[in-house]
Amino acid sequence: MSEDKRRVVDALIAAGVVGFAFESPRTFKSGIVSPVYLDNRKLLTHPSAWRTVIEALGGVVNGLGLSAPVIAGVETAGIPHSAALAYALGAPTVFVRKQAKEHGLKQRIEGGDVSGRAVVLVEDQVTTGGSSLSAVGALREAGAVVGQCLAITSYGFGEAAQAFAAAGVALHVLVTFDDLLPRLAETGVLNAGQAETVRAWLADPQGWAGGAR
Repeated sequence: MSEDKRRVVDALIAAGVVGFAFESPRTFKSGIVSPVYLDNRKLLTHPSAWRTVIEALGGVVNGLGLSAPVIAGVETAGIPHSAALAYALGAPTVFVRKQAKEHGLKQRIEGGDVSGRAVVLVEDQVTTGGSSLSAVGALREAGAVVGQCLAITSYGFGEAAQAFAAAGVALHVLVTFDDLLPRLAETGVLNAGQAETVRAWLADPQGWAGGAR
């Protein structure tokens, strides 16, 4: 693991974004049942950790070599991170609603015109990729050129990788749960049995709930 990635891993753990539900597993929007979850909204109350994450995202954007990209956030959890990133980069920013408003301009994209602009989408967390790719579709319908999506974390599911590839979008993830797991064990946040449970879930997230826990 690179030193830059280690700093992000430690920042996320320090901010308490990793949650555990071994006794009462959580059901994600995708239907996947999980003994763990990630809540990057907690970064908002840990400014030092949040700064580390925003700086890492900025490094990724700068490495893409795009000319004056617009930074877009997905409603709602992606918006604070996309706004902070855009501010740090001196870049314009918009956000994408989950669905168009039923009143006013009745639009999904708020903040300005993205037609003909290169847009980098920012998500806080990617599970299967459905919400992110819905936002990509809305941006493309508005004329934006979207080929890059940044996420703070993901579970590293193959389903998400396949969905992004099929949509022609490169997914850049700062940290996967596979990156977090060893550090969680090293620091004693997880004991050996809990770590093994998480590994079993990561190996078969769709089938885990029906098997031995």
